[in-house]
Formats: sequence, structure tokens, C-alpha cells
Amino acid sequence: MTDRPASLRRTILVWLVLATAAIGALALLDTRIEALRTAREVSDRVLIGSAMAIAEGVSVDAEGGLAVSIPFSALDMLSSTAQDQVFYRVDGPNGFLTGYQDLAPVSLIAGQETALTDARYEAFPIRTATLLRELTTGEGTLPFTVTVAETTRARDVLAWSILSRSALRIAGLIAGAALVAWTVATYALRPLDRLSRAISDREPHDLTPVRTDAPEELRPVVDALNGFLQRLSRAMAALQNFSSNANHQIRTPLTVARTQIAVSGKTNAGTALGKADAALVRIERVLEQLLLLARVEATGTRPSLRRVDAAAVARSVAADFMPQAVRLGQDLGYDGPDSAHALTEEVLLGELLRNLVGNALAHCPPDTVVTLHLADLGASGLELSVTDTGPPLSDSAFADLRSRLAPGQAMRSGTRGLGLHIVAEIAQALDAGLALDRGPGGRGLAIRVALRAAE
Repeated sequence: MTDRPASLRRTILVWLVLATAAIGALALLDTRIEALRTAREVSDRVLIGSAMAIAEGVSVDAEGGLAVSIPFSALDMLSSTAQDQVFYRVDGPNGFLTGYQDLAPVSLIAGQETALTDARYEAFPIRTATLLRELTTGEGTLPFTVTVAETTRARDVLAWSILSRSALRIAGLIAGAALVAWTVATYALRPLDRLSRAISDREPHDLTPVRTDAPEELRPVVDALNGFLQRLSRAMAALQNFSSNANHQIRTPLTVARTQIAVSGKTNAGTALGKADAALVRIERVLEQLLLLARVEATGTRPSLRRVDAAAVARSVAADFMPQAVRLGQDLGYDGPDSAHALTEEVLLGELLRNLVGNALAHCPPDTVVTLHLADLGASGLELSVTDTGPPLSDSAFADLRSRLAPGQAMRSGTRGLGLHIVAEIAQALDAGLALDRGPGGRGLAIRVALRAAE
């Protein structure tokens, strides 16, 4: 069972909610620290105020000692809904005066009048404040300390109240962010929906570029899609070219073969069957050419170019066609250095030269000189050319042949078109220049192929 593809809208929502939740958790942690600090500061102020109220009730008695009168308001200000317990203690110059004797005062540093600390009293966590004061008498000053403590339930309740309210606000923020994310994602993905409809509503044969108002982030996708459609359109055009070429080039030889075979029953069978065999040989060659053309046109990509000895390829092609040239009474030769390297692809270069030499031999009369030249131009590369001394062509025929060397042009009717069309397509694949001129003295043709210099 294949996994369902992830929803872009759901992915955006999940990640935004997770990010908001992470930020909310950090905010809650900071709020907890701040809530505890705030609760402590509030409670500490109340503790110190209570200690000061008790200190106001300390006075000098008639015997010159300290008398303590605990005002009700001093302890009442510590009362809370949390029902905290309150403890106090007053110490004079000679020690304990009143309150809870086992309540430990907070140690004061020299010059310090107030001190606060956390402690435990009878297994309860408490917060303790100690206040240092002095009373002046006729005999001098009497220092005393007031210690007040309370359990921490009230401050914990206050801190929890602050934290819970913050948690509710953050939860509302996460819910709001999720709603906003879903809405924004839905709105932002509208161009994708429009693009999907534009593609699905197309006719199967429509390979024109997609035109849609896409945002900047979606442009690379649209451009890639249009590039694919363009390559597909070229491949379809190449397939149509192939079908057209096959229809034209194969139909005539097959008709000739069938006619000659039919005639063989009425006339000289040997002559008719020989003509039929020649027609079938031509069909085989045409099929090879068409398959090569289809492979070159349909790939749409250039082959990997490397350092190739073009002279060796040219000599090999000339040697392969030598028996055919002798049979036709033509003079075929190679003119050039023994070794010359170019940046090309060996197999396709060989096919290009085979088409040029084969065309020259097939379309020129006996006693024609066909030469395969190679010139090393140094840094400018190599120039291969196939020239023949065949009969001169009219201006219209020459212009027609030159137009057939344009890559991508569909082959029109005629016996010379397919080979030159293949040559043009291979030259484009090899990044090679191609030129067609009249041959020496205005006779025949000279087709030049410019190859890049080997690196």
C-alpha cells in the first residue's frame, strides 16, 4: 500500500502550530519565572509591612526596658484566602521578648536593616522577614529585631493564577494562529488550483506553453512545465517528421518492388527480380536512415563530446564506400593529414560523413570525382568537406538543397532530402557548423562541416 502524499496545506498548518506551541512553551516558562518573582515581591512587601507595624508597637517601659504591644492590623494584613499560617518573634538586646521562640530570625549583615529568606517551620515552607530597629532612651539606644514569617500557599496561588491566565491566552493565540494559517494557506494555494484546472482542461494535443498568473514562488514550476511541453512538442514534431519521411521514402520503393515482381511473371524474370532486389536494398538503406534520424531528433539532447581522431573516421568512411565507387565507375578519395583531432562524437560523425559521401555517389554520374577533404585550422578547429564534380545545378535546385540543411525543417518530397536532413540534425547535435557551396569550377556540390578544436 503506497503512502498518501502529504498535504501542503496540512503541512503548513502543522508546522505553524508546532512553532507557535514551542514559542508558547518558552513564553509559559518565562511567565512562570516572572509569576513566581512577582508573587514573592508582593508577599515580601506585605511581610516587611507587617514587621514594621509590629515594630511600631515596641516601646520603652518605665523601667527602661522594651515593652511589646502587637497591633491586630500587623497580623491581619497577612491574612489571605489561602489560609496561610503567620508566625512572629520579637527580640531585644537581651534576647527573646515575645512570639514564637522556635522561629529562627534571619541573619543580618552589618549595616543591613532588613533581610528575607526561605525556610521551613514545623514542616511547612515559609518566607521569613527580619527587621532591625532602635529605640532611644535617656541612657542610650535599645536595638531590637522583629521577625515575621508566613507559609507560601498564598504566593503559590498567586503565581498559579498568573500562569494559568497566561496559558489560556497562549492557547487562544495558538488556535488563532491555526485559523489564520489555514485561511492563508487556502488563499496562497489558489494559484496551484488554477494551474491544475488550466492543465486538466487542456485538449490532449495542446502542447502550447501554460499561461497563468502564478506568484513568484510558482514561476520555476510553470517554467519547468513549459520547458517540458516545449521538449515534448519537439519530440512530437520529430515523430511526425519521421512518419512523413517514412511514408514518402518507403512507399515508392515498395511500389517499384511489387511492380517488378508482378512484371517478372510476364517478362524476363531475372531483370525484373534484379530491379526488385535493388528497390528492396534501397528500402533497407532508407529505413536505416529514418531510424537514425528519429534517434537524433527525438532525444533532444546533445551527445557527450570528446577528443576524436577525425582523420581516422574520414579515412574509414572513404574505405567503406570504395567498393561502391568502383562499381559505379566513380573516383572516391581522401585528402588530408593522417591524424587530426576534434571535439566530437565518433559514431555520429561517421554517420554524418556516410550520408554526405553516400549522397554524392548515389546522385552523381560515372566518372565523377568525389573527394573527402580534411583541413586542420589549428585553434579554429577542423574543417571536413565532401566535394564532387557532378553536373552543375540550377539556382532553384541549389537553393532547395541549401534549405534542407536547416535543422528542424521537415523533409519535402525529393530524392536528395532525407540524407541532407539527417546531416543537418547530426551537425546540430555535434555543435558543428554546416555550409553548402557549389563544387570546383561551379560543378557539383561542396558541403563543409566545421568541428570544434580538441581541448
